[in-house]
Amino acid sequence: MRLAFMGTPAFAVPSLAELVASGHEVVAVYAQPPKPRGRGLKLTPSPVQEFAETLGLPVFTPESMKAAEAIETFRSLDLDAACVVAYGQILKRQVLEAPRLGCLNLHGSLLPRWRGAAPIQRAIMAGDAETGVQIMQMSEGLDEGPVLLSERLAISPRDTAATLSERMAHIGAGLWPRALAAMERGGGQPVEQVGEPTYAKKITPAEARIDWTRPATEVDAHIRGLSPFPGAWFEVAGDDGPVRIKALMSGLVEGSGAPGTVLDDALTIACGSDAVRLERVQRPGKAAQSADDMLRGFAIPAGTRLPSSSEPPRGER
Repeated sequence: MRLAFMGTPAFAVPSLAELVASGHEVVAVYAQPPKPRGRGLKLTPSPVQEFAETLGLPVFTPESMKAAEAIETFRSLDLDAACVVAYGQILKRQVLEAPRLGCLNLHGSLLPRWRGAAPIQRAIMAGDAETGVQIMQMSEGLDEGPVLLSERLAISPRDTAATLSERMAHIGAGLWPRALAAMERGGGQPVEQVGEPTYAKKITPAEARIDWTRPATEVDAHIRGLSPFPGAWFEVAGDDGPVRIKALMSGLVEGSGAPGTVLDDALTIACGSDAVRLERVQRPGKAAQSADDMLRGFAIPAGTRLPSSSEPPRGER
């Protein structure tokens, strides 16, 4: 089939690789424009653009797919279908209807649960036991189109947003050949979504702060759902003022005390009920490391109180 691929982050790369390996003719790859990154703010292409260029595929990076010129260029490609994976732009009706079979989207949830920008993170943060990947026929509504193909998978108690995303990216990539073959032979009958929708709002910096007054199960899910980015965080008093530390991995353990109290010298923290042990952390300007390694050079002794919400840090290290 004659295809365009539209995607931006690393999550989308396995899908592009699968489509090319399956023998489809990918005549255009669309990605978000390069962004300034690093200390020098050098313009850096997205993972999808980098991968597409290594394959010698033509890459388009329009600032907006709503622009008349971008729409006309897309329509001129004479596509059988467009495959969309976390592209990051809203597609107008003129774009959705341009390919012969329309635009298909790989979404990281079991729709209509977790429509929107952050379905993988929200599923973990909510304590969901199961999620999935689905290929849907795109419509103008937010992830409202009918579903063509689905694959369910369990969310492990040790999953982070990174580990779950990695599994989902590869499982989802494997759905594309089946979905396109079904569409081509006229056997793919998309099924309308059923149930009350929930929405996976974009993660805001403010909600990344850990609230130790919540039950340990919720704190642990919050930490894993935001790992590695943007990273759930807490503050502790330092020699020169509050130090913000990201918690990148945790586990549930027995323990009790006032919420936010450090219960031992292994960074076990009391929550609203029960406790969590922080396993992997990151200080400002430092690489991520195990909690044990951090504590050798930055002690947070038992009895330290870590504040929640807008409380100021208390005590000295």
